[in-house]
Amino acid sequence: MQSDKMHPVPTQPVLFSNASLLDPLHDELLEGHHVLVDDGRVREVSDRPLRSGAARTIDLAGRTLMPGLIDLHVHVLATQLDLAAQVALPDALVTMRAVPLLAAMLRRGFTTVRDAGGAGYGIKCAVAEGSIAGPRLFISGHALSQTGGHGDTRARADFLRPVGGCGCFRAGALARVVDGVDAVRKAVREELQMGADQIKIMASGGIASPTDPIAAWGYADDEIRAIVHEAEARQTYVMAHAYTAEAIERVVRLGVRTIEHGNLVDDRVAALMAAHGAFMVPTLATYEALAAEGTALGLPAESAAKIEAVRSAGLRALETCRRAGVRIGFGTDLLGTSQRLQLEEFRIRAAIQPPLEIIRSATVIGAEVLGMPGRLGRLVPGAHADALVVDGNPLRDLSCLWDLSLGGPALVMKDGVIHHERLA
Repeated sequence: MQSDKMHPVPTQPVLFSNASLLDPLHDELLEGHHVLVDDGRVREVSDRPLRSGAARTIDLAGRTLMPGLIDLHVHVLATQLDLAAQVALPDALVTMRAVPLLAAMLRRGFTTVRDAGGAGYGIKCAVAEGSIAGPRLFISGHALSQTGGHGDTRARADFLRPVGGCGCFRAGALARVVDGVDAVRKAVREELQMGADQIKIMASGGIASPTDPIAAWGYADDEIRAIVHEAEARQTYVMAHAYTAEAIERVVRLGVRTIEHGNLVDDRVAALMAAHGAFMVPTLATYEALAAEGTALGLPAESAAKIEAVRSAGLRALETCRRAGVRIGFGTDLLGTSQRLQLEEFRIRAAIQPPLEIIRSATVIGAEVLGMPGRLGRLVPGAHADALVVDGNPLRDLSCLWDLSLGGPALVMKDGVIHHERLA
């Protein structure tokens, strides 16, 4: 799980006064609240005025103060839609292209993200120490895929060349291909040794990979058991890319903790997820982006043809999971320049979920998935000082979050450091 040790220490405490505090565990804004931030943490929250001679006081005059947002499914190193071509790019080029993508996520109000494949320990450290601006990173290292699975980006040919061309790890490779119980066991140990916070596997076919049908199963049962065992032995968990009800059922029964996408889930399997305490992380924004601009931005034709198979089912799956009582996290899975559409996930989900429920997905449920309840997703004493100031009440109108024409958050703070401010 994520270490709390590495973060730039702010030089001055901050006192937010006269705030309308959004606590995701309350149904309404808490008017007239005051929040003291010091040394990167929330020190005090009160409905009475606070005093601190050392602090910079920011009078919010009734503006909304809320916790920073959590996106549970990003790919910070997916700098283009053609992932197969990206594997061949120089490592430094891919990494440098990721720097503005990370900064833009933070500017949009996402103070924590879970990378679902690709980001390694180096870029996580660069963000944590303040060398580059970006959200707090929980990394999966390289996602694990069987040969011919969702992480195998090789085109069909008369022979199988080594993955990545050289058989080595490249910055542009979001996944690694590995088969067999002993091999996957070793791969999990390697990813954890290299700094992974959780393990990602491919449990069904996908869109961005060229040779796997959506309904294809991923790893065999004994391989998944080995992966889950190794993750649990290091006090962490496994997340699984899975679309169909059959694929989801298999991995949930075998101990996988979070299901990514899940567009083709059904009522029976959603009930199974709820019974096992598994989380669903829909990523509806990516299908809209891929349908609108995927081909023009380099998505291979084989991948473009798969989009409609899952796109139309996304909202239906969200409603199915809500009805079954599955805990639903917030994810986007956007690639390349489409990452600018990260906030569209709020707009899309608003057709099914009420505002508070969506906000909880992007705060307290995200914190629970990451093993950080009470430290992320709320502004309470002892929590990381990740805060947004927004104009408007997100509990009444979510557009103050997703409509960037309104200017986006008026203030973005992470670990007590203000990264953006446009307060009058």
